Amino acid sequence: MVGEQPGDQEDLAGRPLVGPAGKLLDRALAETGLDRKKVYLTNAVKHFKNEPRGKKRLHKRPNRYETEVCRVWLDKEISLVRPQLILALGVTAAQIVTGRRTVVISRERGRLVELPGGGRGMVTAHPSAILRMPDERSRRTGFAALVRDIRRAVELAAAA
Repeated sequence: MVGEQPGDQEDLAGRPLVGPAGKLLDRALAETGLDRKKVYLTNAVKHFKNEPRGKKRLHKRPNRYETEVCRVWLDKEISLVRPQLILALGVTAAQIVTGRRTVVISRERGRLVELPGGGRGMVTAHPSAILRMPDERSRRTGFAALVRDIRRAVELAAAA
């Protein structure tokens, strides 16, 4: 699984997806019966781009230059891990993994995608997007969709 970039808590911990979005991902993985320890988690961009606001460091989306510079590390990770399938979490990760400038999660989630240089992938929403949804009903629907996408990714990986 490839996320966008470390968040504040991930930056401090030195590990991907350990903050609130990571906890939501853990719930989704548990619901699918998938052990987090059997999933390789990383971020497409390796540094936490942020804007200080008082005592908080707020996330800023990485620009194209930053994503391209970090691509070399992601490519190296992929060559070492040799995943059966890459699940891109969110638009930025999906753009980087697919090599496309435009990715619309709502249209493309759950579909098998052939990746540049070989390999197979799939895109889904980033768990942080679910956390930002305006109401509980939307968050429940978003979570259910994430669980469906993870189950689909497991099916596709097993079929490899």
